[in-house]
Amino acid sequence: MSIADLPNLGPKSQQMLALAGVTSVEQLRSLGSVATYALVKRSGGNPSLNLLWALEGVLTGLPWQVVARDHRTSLLLALDDHEQQA
Repeated sequence: MSIADLPNLGPKSQQMLALAGVTSVEQLRSLGSVATYALVKRSGGNPSLNLLWALEGVLTGLPWQVVARDHRTSLLLALDDHEQQA
C-alpha cells in the first residue's frame, strides 16, 4: 500500500509528506502521527492541524473528524512535548 492509497490524505497532504521525505506507509507508521506532522512543519509544508488529525486517522483507522473531536487534546499535548524535545 502506498501513501496515495491511504484514506484521509488528499493530494495536498500527500505532496507535503513527500516534501518532508515521508514516502511510504512504513515510514509513517514508524514515525507516528505527531513526529510526521512535526517533520512536515519543519520542512516548510505549512500544514494545518487537519493534517495531524488525518495522519492519526490513517494510523488508527478512524475518520479524521472523529480524531479531531475525540483525540484533539492528547495529540496537541503530544505535539507540544515533541516540539520541546526537538
